[in-house]
Amino acid sequence: MRYAEPIAIIGAGGHAKVVIATLQAAGLPVGAAFDDDPSRWGSEILGIPIRGAVSRLPEEGYSQAVIAIGDNATRRDLSRQLTGIKWATVIHPHASVHPSARIGAGTVVFAGAVIQPEAQVGEHVIINTGATVDHECTIHDYAHIAPGAHLAGRVEVGEGAFIGIGSSIIQCRKVGKWSVIGAGAAVIHDISDHVTVVGVPARVIKQDTAARHVR
Repeated sequence: MRYAEPIAIIGAGGHAKVVIATLQAAGLPVGAAFDDDPSRWGSEILGIPIRGAVSRLPEEGYSQAVIAIGDNATRRDLSRQLTGIKWATVIHPHASVHPSARIGAGTVVFAGAVIQPEAQVGEHVIINTGATVDHECTIHDYAHIAPGAHLAGRVEVGEGAFIGIGSSIIQCRKVGKWSVIGAGAAVIHDISDHVTVVGVPARVIKQDTAARHVR
């Protein structure tokens, strides 16, 4: 996808560096970055100026942006707060995305990632470095598939779920919304909403009774 106008970067931390690098590799125009940490204002990130707080984005005249923040709930909240913004979909040229796959607005797909036929990826999702999403998977909005995580065919990942680095999910399993799959875990059963699982095979170690993500 091509963009004629510069794309604003929301966030200026480590994750933003990878988003900016992905935009640059794809030959897309990068504008300024915006971050609510005052210590970052007036500096640069990979040569991109950090203009100020996120609230300054509209007055700076940007109409399109990408949320470069790793926290899933924060991406959701910002996407709802910032109305009138066109959300850029960013795919690294060294990612492999089948033409039949559907990728939502605001989603980023990093180098080495693979998305196979008829996968459906929602809005503001992160498909991180070297992650694989096999055929007919469904990944809902605000989820994050961490580096080196692997999803077999027809896996469903719920809204806001986090699939940890190096973890694996066998075919036809479902991960509930806002759940966390720990690093290196092997998911062989369905995972319910708002839980954290770890291990091989993955087992529940925490239930989010407060359900802070439900709004």
